[in-house]
Amino acid sequence: MALRVLPSLSLTVTEESVRKKKRLVMFVPGLVAFGVYRLAKHLLPLSEPVVLMLVSGAVATVTSLMVYRTGRGEPWPTILQQDGTRLLAWLAGWIGFVYGVQLSLLVLALLWLVGYDYLAHPDGPAMMAIIISCTAVARDTFEIGHVRKLSIIGRPFPTFPDGAALRVMIGDRSAQLGPWLIAGLVVGSLGAWPASMIADSYVAVLVQITTITILGGAVGLFAYFGGFRSTTSWMRGFAETKTGELVKYWWWPGLAFTSTYYLVVVGALLFLVKQPTISTVQASVGGSLVTAMMAIYCYYLGYRRSIEEQQGQSLSGAVLRCPFVMGILGKSPSTMMAAPVAPGSKVV
Repeated sequence: MALRVLPSLSLTVTEESVRKKKRLVMFVPGLVAFGVYRLAKHLLPLSEPVVLMLVSGAVATVTSLMVYRTGRGEPWPTILQQDGTRLLAWLAGWIGFVYGVQLSLLVLALLWLVGYDYLAHPDGPAMMAIIISCTAVARDTFEIGHVRKLSIIGRPFPTFPDGAALRVMIGDRSAQLGPWLIAGLVVGSLGAWPASMIADSYVAVLVQITTITILGGAVGLFAYFGGFRSTTSWMRGFAETKTGELVKYWWWPGLAFTSTYYLVVVGALLFLVKQPTISTVQASVGGSLVTAMMAIYCYYLGYRRSIEEQQGQSLSGAVLRCPFVMGILGKSPSTMMAAPVAPGSKVV
C-alpha cells in the first residue's frame, strides 16, 4: 500500500522508464505462470482450494525472488551481501507466498460475485488465480527492487516498504493508535449487521461488502489525518481539506483497500473454510479485523507522509490520489514536485 500512496515511492515507481520495463516484467512471469498452470492441472488436483493456494503461493514465491533481482539489477552474490537473508526471506515469504495466496483468494471471490464459482467450474478461476497473483507479485517486487537499488546508490527514501517503520511506529505510538484500533474493531463489526435483515444469502454478502467497505474507508480516512496530524487534532486537517479532495482520499486508499482485504476474507471463508455463504457473525468478525487493520495502516501512512513533509518533500495534493487513475503517469516527477498545493487542500 505504501508504494501506491506515499508520494516519494509512488513517483519513483511510475517514472516512464520504470513503467516501460515493468510491463515486460509483468508479462513474462504471467506467461510462465500460464505454463505452470497447464502443467500443474495434469499433475495436481487444482480443484481442491488448498492445493491451488499452495501452487499459487509457490509460483508467487519464485516470481518474487526472480523479479526482485531484475529490479535490483545486480547478481545474487551482491544482493545477498547488500540486502541480507532477512530482507530476502521477508520478500519471498510475505510479498511472495502470503501476498500471492491473498491475491488468489481475491480473484476467486471476485469471480464468485459475478457468478463464476470456482467450486463448480474450477479450471478457469484456478488459471486466473495463479496468473493474476503472479503478475501482481511481479509488479510489486520489481518496484521494491527498484526502490532498493536507488536507495543503495544514494537516493534517500524516508520509508522503505518492508514494514519495519510500521512495526517501530506501533511500538512507539501504541497509545495514539489505541483509539483508532478500537474504532476500527467496533465500526467494522457494525458494518456487517444491516445484511442480517436480508434473506437472500448472495444479496446479503453484497450488502456486507458494501457497508464494510464504506465504513472501513471512512475509518481509514480519519485515521490517516490522525497520523498526519499526530501533534494536533486530526479534525483540523480534515476540516481544512476540500470536500472533493476528501472524497478522493476516501476511495483511495480507503475504499479500494478495505474492499480488497475484505474480499480476501470472503474468499477464505467460501473456498478454504468452504462455507456455503457468509453469516452475519463471520462478516462481523472479518469486517472488524479488516477495518482495524485499515485504521492502523492508514494512520501509519499519514504518519509517514508527515515525516516526508518535515523533510521538505512537499508535493501537489493530486499525488495523494491513485497515480494510475488520476493522470499522474503522464507528468514528470520534477513537474509534480514543483506544483503548488491548491488552497484549501492539504498534502497528505
